[in-house]
Amino acid sequence: MTVQLLNGKRVLITHADAFMGPALCETFRRHGAHVVADGAPLLNPDEPAQIVAAAGQIDVLVVNLAMAAPSTPLTAIDDDEWQRVFRSLVDPLPRLVKAVLPQMQERRRGKILVMGSAAALRGIRLCATYSAARGAQLAFVQAAGVELAPSNIQINAIAQNFVDNPTYFPPEVQANPKFQERLKREVPLGRLVSAAEDTEFAAYLCSEHADCFVGQAFPVCGGWAPR
Repeated sequence: MTVQLLNGKRVLITHADAFMGPALCETFRRHGAHVVADGAPLLNPDEPAQIVAAAGQIDVLVVNLAMAAPSTPLTAIDDDEWQRVFRSLVDPLPRLVKAVLPQMQERRRGKILVMGSAAALRGIRLCATYSAARGAQLAFVQAAGVELAPSNIQINAIAQNFVDNPTYFPPEVQANPKFQERLKREVPLGRLVSAAEDTEFAAYLCSEHADCFVGQAFPVCGGWAPR
């Protein structure tokens, strides 16, 4: 029998149709959560506050943000790419947190989890813009974690790579023999981390069993980083 780590909790999951969204919704519901699955792009500055207001009480906020990662040489990165990536992956984060904090601070309890990337922990060729944005997410989590801890609100992040998901590792990529060779060459685990393994850990971090973690970025990447 599965222990329900999130029984009765109301959980808002953003970009619920991309990245880890579908698997998060499935796992969190299995753990007894009432999931509010939102698919808004969050590019409009007003969207985060509107989504939070519509969701009502939120015990757990899961900031799951995704976009196709550009592969651009450093000399070809322009302002448009930089701003587009940060607008998608960074700008919604403080807006969502700011919108949900008043109710969490009033109750003196809450969990916020950012589904981030290990691209912020290890250099990847042709990935400077994306890595910088993901790094900004983790830096925000570290600072916010320290600030929110006295209010009994824990914010943490999963910094992942080589995790099965439809955005970055769709079936056609996984079926490519060259990708399978890369897995064996670069990832000590020798395979993708399953979506279930990743989201079960996410459920734990969003539960009361993880109250001791403050502003942490947990690598979930089969040993790919940091090293």
